[in-house]
Amino acid sequence: MADCECLKGCIFFNDKMKNKEALGDIYKKNYCRGENSACARFMVFKNLGREAVPCDLYPNMQTRANELIAGS
Repeated sequence: MADCECLKGCIFFNDKMKNKEALGDIYKKNYCRGENSACARFMVFKNLGREAVPCDLYPNMQTRANELIAGS
């Protein structure tokens, strides 16, 4: 699996969000450098655009991402 196309500007990947280091590393491995289509941030980005991605949305918050997408 290729790296996510959003890595360069992703505030989560670039440690601009508060996260526990070990947990953040797991998310990065699983979502950013793994199955990025399952990343909540990527889901919102693809459906609504970069500006619609909430600053506090973590990669594992798919339910919230689906709610944002459905509410658009």
